[in-house]
Amino acid sequence: MFAPLELLPAEPDRHIWLALNLAVLIAVVVQSWRLLGYRVDRALVGVSVLMALGCVFVEPVRTTLFFGQINLILMLLILSDTVGATRSRLAGIGTGLAAGIKLTPLYFVLYFLTLRQRRVAVTAVAVFAATVVVGLILLPRDSLTYWAGTFLRSERIGDRLGHPSNQSLRGMLARLLDDEPPVWLWLALAVLIGVASLTLAVWLHRTGERLLSVTVVGLSSAVVSPFSWTHHWVWVVPLMVWFVHRALTCWRWWLAPAALFVALGAWPFWFRNLADPRIGFYLFPYTHVPEVLLRNAYLWLFAVLLIWLGVRAARSVAGAKAAGEEPVRAEE
Repeated sequence: MFAPLELLPAEPDRHIWLALNLAVLIAVVVQSWRLLGYRVDRALVGVSVLMALGCVFVEPVRTTLFFGQINLILMLLILSDTVGATRSRLAGIGTGLAAGIKLTPLYFVLYFLTLRQRRVAVTAVAVFAATVVVGLILLPRDSLTYWAGTFLRSERIGDRLGHPSNQSLRGMLARLLDDEPPVWLWLALAVLIGVASLTLAVWLHRTGERLLSVTVVGLSSAVVSPFSWTHHWVWVVPLMVWFVHRALTCWRWWLAPAALFVALGAWPFWFRNLADPRIGFYLFPYTHVPEVLLRNAYLWLFAVLLIWLGVRAARSVAGAKAAGEEPVRAEE
């Protein structure tokens, strides 16, 4: 995929990739607004550019740009499928391509299935399978090595599960227990969180919250993944857009995007014995704040979001039953 970039010198190559990622970030914000029902015009694009520039300071985006990662592009492909899920016959192609680049987006196939959007799910799987075939044709040896077992080895992504930069459930367990937490425990909790997240995502979709629905799934994919660097958490960008959207109708909601910006900002901290600063709250010294909170900051934020949505869903369902209303079905 990146082979054409090798034809360029290193410096222009880096600048081109950075510019592409910034353009994709703006497109992600625009697509997020579209999922909220906004019409794309000059004003919306202008607001999206400003929001994208603000999100550059958010740690997942900063590390994506700094390390030249591809997570923003994968997110845009999935968001585009979500926007066109009920209208476009091409919906599912983006998710399939994203999964062909990186396996984690296959998680969204479950999302489309739970929404009963079977055509989108089938398209995604078919396109993913096509990328596997293309890989086998173009790079047979590397592809066979990868599918023979390399893809199951999470240590190829990072050799220390318990490192604070691994903001996944498995990383949290490694920090709380030991460097190699029981696989059965991680899988059991991951399945539980995955089911809870997909259940809430379906409820959100049925109540018209399409952006928040897919965002919850995106965030949970980082949680249940074996290894999630902070730049895997780029789904906080659509979450930020959703909070700003709510804030436009009620001023108290401005506290939510402000708190998220502060919590996930790329704040530097200089240690005495280090020439370079540590960036991000999860790497701050924990003298005055419990280590379990700082080192697992992203996971606690997700837990708060999931619990809050769970309470909202329970109240909504209870209210609907009390009023004798029929539950709204997800779109086919």
